[in-house]
Amino acid sequence: MMNLDINTLFMVTIYVEAILGLLLLFAWVQNVQIHGVAWWGFAHLVRAASVTLFGMYGQAPDLITIDLANALLFTSFAVTWTGARVFGGRPAEPVYLVTGAVIWLLVCRLPILSEAIDARALIASGIIAGYTWLTAYEFWHGRDEPLVSRWPLIFMLFAHGALFLLRTPLVALLPLKSTSGVYDSVWMAVLSFEALLFTISIAFILLAMAKERTELRHRTAAMVDPLTGISNRRAFVQYAQQLSKRLNSRPCSIAVLLVDLDHFKSINDRFGHALGDRVLEIFTDSAQKSVRATDLIGRLGGEEFAAILVDTTKDRALAVAERIRENFAKAALEVDKRPVGATVSIGLALCAETAFDFTELLAQADQALYVAKERGRNRVEMASLRLMLARTSDGPVSGATSVATFNVESAA
Repeated sequence: MMNLDINTLFMVTIYVEAILGLLLLFAWVQNVQIHGVAWWGFAHLVRAASVTLFGMYGQAPDLITIDLANALLFTSFAVTWTGARVFGGRPAEPVYLVTGAVIWLLVCRLPILSEAIDARALIASGIIAGYTWLTAYEFWHGRDEPLVSRWPLIFMLFAHGALFLLRTPLVALLPLKSTSGVYDSVWMAVLSFEALLFTISIAFILLAMAKERTELRHRTAAMVDPLTGISNRRAFVQYAQQLSKRLNSRPCSIAVLLVDLDHFKSINDRFGHALGDRVLEIFTDSAQKSVRATDLIGRLGGEEFAAILVDTTKDRALAVAERIRENFAKAALEVDKRPVGATVSIGLALCAETAFDFTELLAQADQALYVAKERGRNRVEMASLRLMLARTSDGPVSGATSVATFNVESAA
């Protein structure tokens, strides 16, 4: 049976760190958008160089095998932390990449600590634990992004940092001896083995988290309108269906707004599609500012939008619709210094404390929108829940029921 000696662990650690570094860099090349993976790959390569220098202890000056080796080790943990910052969308801090190494090299020059091995070991452990906990904090800071992999990663980073602080006390208080001449404590071998297992586990969790983010972004891209950044038709309908199931047991008042930009084709013809896109973006921004965070706005296609207002009343829904209309009219009066004067027509349907049928409610909102257009556009019309608005084949409204109407002046 092979003994678990420190020299064997050094060799294994060098190979593992180098392989993991190359693996992470290869993964980054496959998806260069996630820059954090590249930082983590370089961190493993720097750590491999550090362990290589540690393994040369006794064959090279202490300045190289201890001071420089530790400086590289601290830098590798700093690079890992920087990768976590970049992964979370925060800027890299170049100064802090070398802070730990500079502190260590300055400490080594102090006469009072030049022979205090335990004190230096505690300082080294503190620097590593600090960077490790900072890395854990960065992943905690970005917890709003729903990545399941981040939670075991945070726990492991926190635990590993704590274990690093216990490394020197364990070696001092429980001095189990081995036959090794350089690192003569079995605990050093055990803790080094733990560090090896940790670095392997962390590397694979980081890879899993990067893959999870890629898949999440792909799913999100399929549900988001690329121009406006809001839900597309697919996501909007899916949300409505989920809401319908959720409200089966606890009904509440739901309002559906169907919005159409007035004479949008004319805007594109007069000012160009680029400015037309700006008008769509302006509407999205003004509409989002007009509703609550719990409400949903989606782009159904072209210049047609929809909104779902949850737990509302008739008066509140009408007020929201009118606020959307007014805010957009003001915002789109002039676009990029050009007199656009864009407006919207809005159809509104309300479901009060009964089963929420999205398809039916959307159909009623569509008919109310038709009435708004027939009555001059740039207005809000509300359909009755019970009475459907019917159209005749030649266009005029037959039997239209408007529960409430904002009498606004037509933009035309």
